[in-house]
Amino acid sequence: MTAAAIATRLAITPAAVRRHLDGLVAAEEAWVREESPHVRRGRGRPAKLYLLTEAGRARFGHAYDDLAVAALRHLAEYGGQEAVRAFAERRVAALVDAHRDTVRDQSGPQQRAQALASALSDEGYAATTREVGSGEQLCQHHCPVAHVAAEFPQLCEAETAAFAELLGTHVQRLATIARGDAACTTHVPVTTAGNTENAGHDMNGGAA
Repeated sequence: MTAAAIATRLAITPAAVRRHLDGLVAAEEAWVREESPHVRRGRGRPAKLYLLTEAGRARFGHAYDDLAVAALRHLAEYGGQEAVRAFAERRVAALVDAHRDTVRDQSGPQQRAQALASALSDEGYAATTREVGSGEQLCQHHCPVAHVAAEFPQLCEAETAAFAELLGTHVQRLATIARGDAACTTHVPVTTAGNTENAGHDMNGGAA
């Protein structure tokens, strides 16, 4: 997020926000980069975006990671990879089902993506959306299961499939925290069906 966006969200001045952000950067709990030139903005230099580092994300807590990994290893050993996949699908279904009606009631893919981001934020994923090229990018800036998903990518795969079903359109996962990226980023096309393929090509390399 930009310092200005954080200031608006917290109702304090941008200068105060930047002092806190500078402290996080100095402590290596956050880092800063320029916003992608693909994002539609006004004239001028790209805005600076602040992102959490691995150390910053650790502040949210991962107390049960070791237990979860051990449990999934046991499940994989005795039930096979299909058992792990079934568990992942059931887990993400429980996550999205509580918000299904709210998301589905929106008028189109862009509005549904924004509603999904709000729902995910309520579940602790710090999600946002932004318009990029011919689609909407759904960014999850925190993942409570990132360390587990690094060993069991079925969690990410099931989440992506659930998003596609919920949004009613094909989506493309561009980046994940589990693979070391700054955020879990999913491209949601908002063009017509005939232009969806071209939209996907336009998004190559556009991960947050």
